[in-house]
Amino acid sequence: MAEDYYTLLGVRKEASTDEIKRAYRRLARELHPDVNPDPETAEKFKEINQAYNVLSDPEKRQMYDLGGDAFGGADAGFGGFGAAAGFPFSDFVDAVFGAAGGQPRGPRSRARRGRNATIRIELDLSECAFGATRELTVDTAVVCPTCSGEGTAPGTHPVTCDICAGRGEISQVRRSFLGQVMTTQPCPNCGGFGTLLPRPCPECDGDGRVRTRRTMKVRIPAGVEDGTHIQLAGEGETGPGGGPPGDLFLEVVQRPHPIFERQGDDLHCTLTIPMVAAALGATVSVESLDGPSDVDIRPGTQSGQVIPLYSLGVKHLNGSGRGDLIIHVTVETPSRLDPEQEKLLRELAKLRGEESPPGKFQPGQQGFFSRLRDAFNGR
Repeated sequence: MAEDYYTLLGVRKEASTDEIKRAYRRLARELHPDVNPDPETAEKFKEINQAYNVLSDPEKRQMYDLGGDAFGGADAGFGGFGAAAGFPFSDFVDAVFGAAGGQPRGPRSRARRGRNATIRIELDLSECAFGATRELTVDTAVVCPTCSGEGTAPGTHPVTCDICAGRGEISQVRRSFLGQVMTTQPCPNCGGFGTLLPRPCPECDGDGRVRTRRTMKVRIPAGVEDGTHIQLAGEGETGPGGGPPGDLFLEVVQRPHPIFERQGDDLHCTLTIPMVAAALGATVSVESLDGPSDVDIRPGTQSGQVIPLYSLGVKHLNGSGRGDLIIHVTVETPSRLDPEQEKLLRELAKLRGEESPPGKFQPGQQGFFSRLRDAFNGR
């Protein structure tokens, strides 16, 4: 003997039959030719089959422990490696571990869950901010009204398949290295359903569902934004065979607003005010999603300053409170002045000592001569 059988299987000499069986299963999964085609591995697989054939049989094991020839031939017992070479690994797994991992197969149900569906819905900013109720028309699959999902013509019912006797599967006995092994597969006559439709429903052609158009009201929660998906459980397509419906998903598309730009739950807008109002201060009426609001412009307001109006933004989705409305101020300088206006501004400049205002340069800015020099130098 090339190697001790107990060593081949990696078990103790006192190992129980169950321990030997578990060790063989573990090795067989690693070394089966369909999993590992290496020639050396194939020879090892043959050896563990031989070892298991002896140690799993009480009489052969006793003879082996006494030093006798328990095989009586190199390829006895499991049919040798030659039988394993043509035996599919899926059938091998079924034979050793049970079909489908020990799960019963049986006939398949004709009723299956329907598919999910997604539709896009366009909303205004105010609808996204405060929520809305929309009426939607969708094309979908519903239970066939003629057969109520059974798939058969009126007055008829599914009949048991005479090939598989309603089991939905047929069994075959195959010879393998484990001896004679029974394998199962879906019945080709009934497709695994176990029943046949003698007369399919003329309206749904046996599918158990038909397509139709239906109208439904949908509540849009406050705070949704562009790209939000709303799940409506059980509002999708009815499944084949009258199976349960899938879900309907609404994808929100938020239309652009002429005034406000949304960033999260905050709204941003630009407010342009005259130069005098910025200098002296004023009260300005601005638009919001809640209607007009008065905003106080402080004296000396500069371009680029922001004025927050708290809790005038979008409602928080699945929460309380709202975002803010952020106003960005732009001061407008007049481009044309009549003589009277020009006179008044010159008097103001004289009073403020700004007839010849000194220029203020910030880091990164250049004067006229610097820009001229750069132009000649090709910068």
